[in-house]
Amino acid sequence: MSLSSSGTYRGRVAPSPTGLLHLGHARTFWMAAERALQNNGILILRNEDLDPQRCRPEFVTSVYEDLKWLGIKWTEGPDCGGPFAPYSQSERRPRYLEAWRTLREAGWIYPCSCSRKDLAAAAAAPNESDDEPLYPGTCRNRPDAASIISTVGVNWRFRVPDGQAIEFEDRNLGKQSFVAGRDFGDFVIWRRDDVPAYQLAVSVDDALMQITEVVRGADLLKSTARQLLLFRVLGCLAPAYYHCTLVRDSSGTRMAKRHDSASIRHLREKGLKPADLLRKAEELAE
Repeated sequence: MSLSSSGTYRGRVAPSPTGLLHLGHARTFWMAAERALQNNGILILRNEDLDPQRCRPEFVTSVYEDLKWLGIKWTEGPDCGGPFAPYSQSERRPRYLEAWRTLREAGWIYPCSCSRKDLAAAAAAPNESDDEPLYPGTCRNRPDAASIISTVGVNWRFRVPDGQAIEFEDRNLGKQSFVAGRDFGDFVIWRRDDVPAYQLAVSVDDALMQITEVVRGADLLKSTARQLLLFRVLGCLAPAYYHCTLVRDSSGTRMAKRHDSASIRHLREKGLKPADLLRKAEELAE
């Protein structure tokens, strides 16, 4: 897998249809659209509908409605096509399988049979900015690894280079540095239910869609470090990154899709205009 830079700014908004978009999404997606405009670039809409248990058609519909109501316009996406179609992740499985094979053949991933209970007992609970606990390496050197050749029934983990610093200059938050094996451990790239994991799918898609800058929330800084490792071993150029500060509610809790009262749909039904909603989001940002 390789990527050549075209010299054109290519940004993206990449919602996951697992719930209603909220104030934090509005602010981040608006920023992504603005940066594409400022750079005379192209904005892509990617529907990250990988999880068959949580993604629902009505949330896909609400994504389109909310983004259009905010005034966000894209030139490539599931609804309008483009040179890198399809733009829904549920339709892009062959691309992820190719990357999985590449990683497996090169020895970068290994099968893991640890249960959630095993992991809970072996590692501390993750903090609010990282939903994957530090993996203790239980299955790293399992003797039967070479005989397992299926994506089904086991989690496939990326073997991080312990002690290696992953550094990048964020275009909003400045220099960032994480140490593999300390700040994050071997992470899942393919789930036991035969679904590609977020880290792999996003990396593959950003590479193949020739994204030049990723705009997203600061809660994904550690994911960026993981994805930079994937870009490196897959032979891809990494995009630049712009991480937005987080929007929090009045109690200081990070916005989540369970906060229906802060959803874009709820607030626009109350009569807020796009400018009012974005102003409210900015006031609640860190």
